[in-house]
Amino acid sequence: MSKRNLVLFIASSLDGYIATKDESLEWLFQVEGEGDNGFSEFYDTVDTILMGKRTYDWVMNQDLEEFPYKNKECYVFTRAAAENTEDVKFVNGDVTHFVNKLKSQGGKNIWLVGGGELLQAFIQEKLVDELIITVAPTILGKGIPLFREGDSQLNLSLKRIRNFNQFVELHYEVKK
Repeated sequence: MSKRNLVLFIASSLDGYIATKDESLEWLFQVEGEGDNGFSEFYDTVDTILMGKRTYDWVMNQDLEEFPYKNKECYVFTRAAAENTEDVKFVNGDVTHFVNKLKSQGGKNIWLVGGGELLQAFIQEKLVDELIITVAPTILGKGIPLFREGDSQLNLSLKRIRNFNQFVELHYEVKK
């Protein structure tokens, strides 16, 4: 049985930021996209979702009617103790062991939603299999970077390029 892939699916400014310093995504909604810019198509390929605690807190502060990832298994990585909810399980401990265990179970792909810090740990531990980055025609100048500075290099292979009106989607596979 083939292993499930861990996929980063995220939007970024042209200069590599995923949000402004104050965690705003306003700039993203000002770009003319097309439909949902490939989101639901991607969403159907995953059944498990991973995110960092800051990303989770951001999601929970968005005044949404209900948790946006209801029908998926959702894990939030945190260093602090936290009570599981009906929507998410909190994980603190060895990231690598946890993710490799998930990958060896049957199912669809695993979506790494975000958190620059979490992404860096995943890259360092060679856990990321694919990256789908939707680039907005915006230069923010500063903000929360998609990729942190670190010692990990990744060699990628371009799988596909698509555009959704003003957005460009770059789909890479990590060379193992």
